[in-house]
Amino acid sequence: MLSYRHAFHAGNHADILKHLVLTLCLRHMNTKDKPYLLLDTHAGAGLYAIDSDEAKKTGEYIDGIARLWNRVDLPPPMKPYMDALQACNGGLKLRRYPGSPWLAGHFAREIDTLRFCELHSTDFALLRREFKEAGRRVKVEQCDGFEAMKAALPPPSRRGLVLIDPSYEIKTDYPRVVTAVKDGLKRFATGSFLVWLPFLPSIEARALPDKLKKLPTDWLYAGLTVRGPATEGRGMTGSAMFVVNPPWTLKADLEASLPWLTNVLALDAKAGWAVEQNAATPGAR
Repeated sequence: MLSYRHAFHAGNHADILKHLVLTLCLRHMNTKDKPYLLLDTHAGAGLYAIDSDEAKKTGEYIDGIARLWNRVDLPPPMKPYMDALQACNGGLKLRRYPGSPWLAGHFAREIDTLRFCELHSTDFALLRREFKEAGRRVKVEQCDGFEAMKAALPPPSRRGLVLIDPSYEIKTDYPRVVTAVKDGLKRFATGSFLVWLPFLPSIEARALPDKLKKLPTDWLYAGLTVRGPATEGRGMTGSAMFVVNPPWTLKADLEASLPWLTNVLALDAKAGWAVEQNAATPGAR
């Protein structure tokens, strides 16, 4: 049963890290003239109202994107991401937060192909409406994103980026992520795979980063923690992005951004950040 809806969490600290990494990777893809495929396996609704009942119920954006909105001391690598958010809101008051499909549509070029997968019926309908006039370069499907990877890879252009961002509301999401990346690399060894990881107290969540780090490929791991564990041992304390075949510029951009982000988003003294890289062929991308 699918119950998770991202509208309750849009604009939180995890979104900021995920979408900063996505923006940096998309901009790097744009540096070459050849077209690419962007496949979003768990796309959500595409765009979220910060003043909606769902967002107000949790208020997660207050300690997330709202803390960044009026800052004028952004690290340079963060500026394109924040400029995109300004564009999404018409340069006015913060009322909307763009999901990964909106950001992909904003940064991708007319020659690139965007494929968005979403199973939840409500979010799928919203996503399809958001892109109803996007033309043939955008395909919105109500389907299992893990399964869609098998048919979509490798893309004809042999350039592509896959964003894997499940809710992890069911435990099978954890092994499916590892299997999907392994299978994706067999089909498309040079593709970039971006995986979002939650920092949760469960055994599955704690084990997932190490399982991914054992992959025999180039990867980058970036983590952002905003608080220490709650006394009752519940809740998400932060998140990470695991990037297979990362842009050669990504590590430096994140090392310039994450210390600042940690300071701005920290909820207690246990906030922190980390960047690790396993680069068999440094500078190749």
